[in-house]
Amino acid sequence: MKRTYKSPSGSPAGTAAEGDLLLRELLVRPFALHLPEHARSPFIFASPHSGSVYPGGFLAQSQLAGPNLRRSEDAYVDELFFSVTSLGAPLLAANFPRAYVDANRAPVELDPAMFDSSLGLPVDATSPRVHAGLGVIPRLVRDGAEIYREKLAAAEAHFRLQQLHRPYHAALARLVDETFARYGVAVIVDCHSMPSAAAAPDIVLGDRYGSAASQILMRTAEKALAAVGFRTVRNVPYAGGYTTSLYGRPSCGLHALQVEVNRALYLDEERIVRSHAFTSTARRIAEAFAAIVSLDPAILRPDKGLGLAAE
Repeated sequence: MKRTYKSPSGSPAGTAAEGDLLLRELLVRPFALHLPEHARSPFIFASPHSGSVYPGGFLAQSQLAGPNLRRSEDAYVDELFFSVTSLGAPLLAANFPRAYVDANRAPVELDPAMFDSSLGLPVDATSPRVHAGLGVIPRLVRDGAEIYREKLAAAEAHFRLQQLHRPYHAALARLVDETFARYGVAVIVDCHSMPSAAAAPDIVLGDRYGSAASQILMRTAEKALAAVGFRTVRNVPYAGGYTTSLYGRPSCGLHALQVEVNRALYLDEERIVRSHAFTSTARRIAEAFAAIVSLDPAILRPDKGLGLAAE
């Protein structure tokens, strides 16, 4: 599985599908779903921020380009975790970039001030992520730079949510339903990367402070990652986003664990290319998750009488 950042050779004007081949590509295939040859695990892996197909119209709207526009990408995280398919688990990865529409945000996390007219959509005006410029349609890239030259048409919000955000989550919901029906439990591992820093751990595990996953799952993950040499911490500074809050209901047998990998372990952050350590880091992740997905599903099932109707 090898793929690279895609952008058009020019900067075509407009945002409609006509004349924008990469946007057409996204509309046909907003996500990639990699299925195992034989499903044998209640684990589902998701990568909402590794998408790297940038529509030409979006580039024309943006005052950023190249690596500056890609700062929010969890570049190559889908490749970093691709080995999980050999463990009997599916991997779902967004093809659209986070800077265009963020699959790990609620569809109501919109900033009305970004648009030139009324949205006519539900809006969560209290969201701290919206205030930070990092809503479902971000105003900023992760390093704080403004993305757009001017306000967007309200139709942009409808289009991106309907055509990209919704299909991604519909696919994830189907995987959860199918997995739960088969095993009586489902575990989402939401895969991300984080900017490196001098004191940053190797991996941050987020379970929304114990509300999104069982303690045995968290302890198993910590032990397995430590066994291959990763330094982990819980929930600080990343406790989990929309996916973990939406699906994490351990009392019902639904668990969601966010995994943030330090980019220094696998990425040249300036050029946004795989570093020389990419292969070894991917191998260590594969070894750790081989142990994690071998966890007996019965341990993660809800207590008798606590079914999906409990919430």
